[in-house]
Amino acid sequence: MTPHYIHELRLKVRDYECDLQGIVNNANYQHYLEHARHEFLLSTGAGFADLHRQGIDPVVARINLSFKTPLRSGDEFVCRLALRKEGIKYVFCQDIYRASDEKLVLKGVVEAVCLVDGRLADSPLFARLFAPYLKDE
Repeated sequence: MTPHYIHELRLKVRDYECDLQGIVNNANYQHYLEHARHEFLLSTGAGFADLHRQGIDPVVARINLSFKTPLRSGDEFVCRLALRKEGIKYVFCQDIYRASDEKLVLKGVVEAVCLVDGRLADSPLFARLFAPYLKDE
């Protein structure tokens, strides 16, 4: 089942992100997903650095990645993001597709929690910012 995507970010593979086999090194996919989450957050009106200054630190608790098709230097791709809430966790379902043919490259699930003033807690700010995206749950 395809998730209901609420945000997408188009990027292009840079040469230095590839390994000796000419494909994107697996660690770089986490960078792509993180950048897409940060851009999503900015689209809601919240910047990562501003949140930190307010004592709100979203942190990754768990990542599960399933690699399907490798990307190569110069490939354009799209990171798509869906969001759900499970208790105190925000679960980001993030998929990457190669732009040229919409071929699935990676399926990812990233679980994040909030530290508010250094303590694990629900963030009222996130509840408000993410409410429009979670209303169908």
